[in-house]
Amino acid sequence: MSQSIRLATPEDVPAVARLVREAYAPYVARIGREPGPMGDDYAGLVAAGRVRVSEDAARGLCGVLVLVPQEDAMLLDNIAVAPGAQGLGVGRQLLTEAEAVARTAGFERMRLYTHEKMVENVALYTRIGYRETHRVSEKGFDRVYMEKPLF
Repeated sequence: MSQSIRLATPEDVPAVARLVREAYAPYVARIGREPGPMGDDYAGLVAAGRVRVSEDAARGLCGVLVLVPQEDAMLLDNIAVAPGAQGLGVGRQLLTEAEAVARTAGFERMRLYTHEKMVENVALYTRIGYRETHRVSEKGFDRVYMEKPLF
């Protein structure tokens, strides 16, 4: 699939919010409530320049990436792929983009978190070089924090 990644615009906000809701919907029953990204303020995140979108000519918007610079790492706050585009390499391309943006901004590591019940995410991130740093309950969620060096 040929896709491009760009900064999201205010016009993208409804599609971004819809894609995130669709991508995270399968986790609601497992977690017992909506995952955090389903309630994020995408208008504010887009206005702050934190959201990138992946799109292709056939599917339109097919992925969302939210990056938040922190003092010592780039936080991969959210990555979501439209259900119809899952398994097509969109997520991998967004992860590559996240690391490139972090390096360009001068960060030496990526940080992310996922819900502890999203075990397939923990396994995926471990396979691509992230290591667990700690677990914490915050904002009502049991989260697994992970980091990856970028050198």
